[in-house]
Amino acid sequence: MTHLLDPFYLIVDSAAWMERLLPLGVKLVQLRLKDHSDAVVRAEIQRAKTLCARHGCQLIVNDHWRAAIALECGFVHLGQGDLDAADIPAIRKAGLRLGLSTHDHAELDRALSHDPDYVALGPVYPTILKKMPWAPQGLARIAEWKSLIGKRPLVAIGGLNPERLAGVFAAGADSAAVVTDITLSANPRARTRQWLNATHKRRK
Repeated sequence: MTHLLDPFYLIVDSAAWMERLLPLGVKLVQLRLKDHSDAVVRAEIQRAKTLCARHGCQLIVNDHWRAAIALECGFVHLGQGDLDAADIPAIRKAGLRLGLSTHDHAELDRALSHDPDYVALGPVYPTILKKMPWAPQGLARIAEWKSLIGKRPLVAIGGLNPERLAGVFAAGADSAAVVTDITLSANPRARTRQWLNATHKRRK
C-alpha cells in the first residue's frame, strides 16, 4: 500500500463527534455506526464525508459497505463477522480500499486472503469497548503480526492511551486506533490533543 495510514486513528460513532474533533487536526477517522436505520446510516456517512473533505481527513466507514459504495466513499473497514456477508469483489470494483480486523492466526490468514490495504490487531490491552473472547494480545503479538503481513500497514487497537503509544509503535504498529480513551474522557478535545501530540513525531 503506497498511502500510509496516519498514526492517529480516531474511531467515533457519529458525525457529531467529528464536528467536535476534526478541527483539532485529526487526519484519519473511522465512522462506526451500530443499530441505526439505513436512512440514518446514509445521512451520517454523507455528513461525515463532507466534514472529512473540509478538514483534509481520511474517512473509513465501518461495516456499511453498501452505503460506502453508494455514497462513493474511499475506504471501508470490516470485522470478521462483517466479512461473512460482504461482497469483497463489489467493494474492490467500486475502488474502495479495505481494512480488516484480526484477533488470531486463523483470522489473519482469512484477512490476508482478501489482500487488505491494512490489517488491524486487537485488543492489544484490556478494553472496555466491548466484550471480547480474546485475551489481550500484547506488544509481542504486534511485532509478530508486522512480520507476517508484509508491507501492509498494521493498526493496533484496544486499551490504548497516549502513555502506551511509544511501546506500540516500537513494536511495529503503523497506526494506533482509539475509541473510549477519547469519547469517555472528561475533556475529549484535550485528550485528542494529547493523542495528536503523542503521535506528532510519528507523523513527521
